[in-house]
Amino acid sequence: MSELVLTLAAAQGRTTGIWHAVELHRSPSELDGACEVAVCGALARVDVDQTWDGADEDSCEACADLLY
Repeated sequence: MSELVLTLAAAQGRTTGIWHAVELHRSPSELDGACEVAVCGALARVDVDQTWDGADEDSCEACADLLY
């Protein structure tokens, strides 16, 4: 049986500043700075230097709930 591995990146919401989780389907070097769709459906800009941590107070609760 194969194991499913999600590659998540942290992305900051444009209007709220809240951090969201974005599932990457391509390498971070291919991101062009455009908004990506977060796990919760929000639009956010990926920051490849940030790690997604759903426990932060600035993290999207909906993304954390959907992932954990």
